[in-house]
Amino acid sequence: MCYKLVMDMLSDQLQKGRGAVGNPAGRFEQTARIAVDDGWWAAENESDLAHKLQTKIRPDAARSVITRNQSPDIPFDRSINPYRGCEHGCVYCFARPSHAFLDLSPGLDFETRIFFKEYAAALLEKELRKPKYTPAPMALGVNTDCYQPAERELMITRSILEVLNAFNHPFSIITKSAGILRDLDILTSVAERNLVHIMISVTTLDRDLARKMEPRAATPERRLKTMHALNDAGVPTGVLVSPMIPGLNDPEIEKILAVCAEAGAVQAAYLLLRLPYELKLVFTDWLEAHYPDRARHVLSLIRQCRSGKLNDSEFGQRFTGEGPYAEIIQRRFHLAQKKLGLPERILDLNCSQFEAPLALGDQMGLF
Repeated sequence: MCYKLVMDMLSDQLQKGRGAVGNPAGRFEQTARIAVDDGWWAAENESDLAHKLQTKIRPDAARSVITRNQSPDIPFDRSINPYRGCEHGCVYCFARPSHAFLDLSPGLDFETRIFFKEYAAALLEKELRKPKYTPAPMALGVNTDCYQPAERELMITRSILEVLNAFNHPFSIITKSAGILRDLDILTSVAERNLVHIMISVTTLDRDLARKMEPRAATPERRLKTMHALNDAGVPTGVLVSPMIPGLNDPEIEKILAVCAEAGAVQAAYLLLRLPYELKLVFTDWLEAHYPDRARHVLSLIRQCRSGKLNDSEFGQRFTGEGPYAEIIQRRFHLAQKKLGLPERILDLNCSQFEAPLALGDQMGLF
């Protein structure tokens, strides 16, 4: 019995609480691992095959914490990702292929092998104290969610926010977790100085789809309540409708924007599904396992938005796609924005207040 057949038979058992339906080899691995049935299991009890996947969390010996980019279609030039891998298990996550650099699979390994930057706060403070450092908005949670389950105990993200707060350094956060409310004390303080902007990712309002697509992330209802709570507390919060998956969640565009506007969203943006490297296989396998009746249609629509391919990394169109279907999505989004009074995402944060606080042993200036 081949691995794919076993996955098809036991998909509900194997995927419970996880996004990917398999663990394909990374693009740098020399060998591939395939599970096969050797007959040594009880046919009447197929659950024996569905071993429970444990999440393993390990420190990441990073020597720096700020990642810089020069991409012309990204509104920030620096970011911090406290974690590598993400237990939320979002099957569409464009960061999945980065696990291949660790000789791990972009599939289940990505959501069960989590690495945290243990000394992130100290590394950040060291960087910010450099004489030639020039402040600009820092983005958190761009690759992996900085408020994923591991953050509850590790508090790496909170330690980073404490440093940014002390330096009056502007920052933005993208998350789909209600855990961000834990740090409301810091967020309200920096919001008063125009140093923060939050984007809550809302992909769907369909709880069943969310459970399959983002199994360990907050439910859509909790994200809306989180958005409402942040905005009520004076922390400017918008909605990132991302990713838009043609034929799967794009019918919800107008409804998502409407309920987020009711929750107080001050800005809105969207991104079209991206499928770089191994993510093509991970997403296709998931789609065929959960939605076999429309898998071919969804993949066809994606190709129509990507010049006949499943992914296009060209600057300027990788986030929105091209072609008639992509243009329809874009037009619908902008019309709904205009109707609801939700502007595009703008990072208009104050960088003029940046100042390094006194370090232990420093003397205050005379004047």
